[in-house]
Amino acid sequence: MVRYEVEIKSLLGDTERARALQEKMRMLDPETTLTSKNTQLNHYFEGGAVAVLLENTRNLFLNDAQERLVFMVEKGADFSVRTRQKDAEVFLVVKASVDGGTSSNTVSRLEFEEPVSCALAELDELLLSAGFRYQAKWSREREEYLCKGFNVCLDRNAGYGYVAEFEKMVEDESALAGARLEIEQFMEEVGAIELPQERLARMFAHYNQNWAEYYGTEKIFVIT
Repeated sequence: MVRYEVEIKSLLGDTERARALQEKMRMLDPETTLTSKNTQLNHYFEGGAVAVLLENTRNLFLNDAQERLVFMVEKGADFSVRTRQKDAEVFLVVKASVDGGTSSNTVSRLEFEEPVSCALAELDELLLSAGFRYQAKWSREREEYLCKGFNVCLDRNAGYGYVAEFEKMVEDESALAGARLEIEQFMEEVGAIELPQERLARMFAHYNQNWAEYYGTEKIFVIT
């Protein structure tokens, strides 16, 4: 089944603001639950041929997953390809914009995320052999919460500091606008401010140019 993701980011920066958001969520919904806590390595790629990627990864997934990936290639635009290690699990992640933004940082997009049975370095090699090259490597600690039916990811990112991601998944493209409105209303209730796409793009570009300085560290920068 194809999934559409609506995701809005809010830049928190320091620990104090991150904890304040947690408190507001629990005040708003006493049933707020910490559903997952993990560390992640995310390797972003650029260039390459999506058609070759499909061929190189064909044996990694069941038929239904492969069909979803093919659908994304046909439906989406501006693809973002990355590999991810979440604790001990390794994933191939492909995202495609459906709202005219970029696949890396847009609000509405198609998402493919499937586990693989190989190591992160082996999966990276499959992408490199498809003509992709490293764009940047990211590291983060993530806490995932469920609050009032919304998925909230509280990330401590190398370079960025704390970022909250407010997410809602839908199965029909026609539901994207309504899902975005619901997230915006929820963010207002918890006092979270959307990180403008233009500023996020500047932050993303700065990190990509200097990722080796931040990857695996607790260093942060401020881009206005």
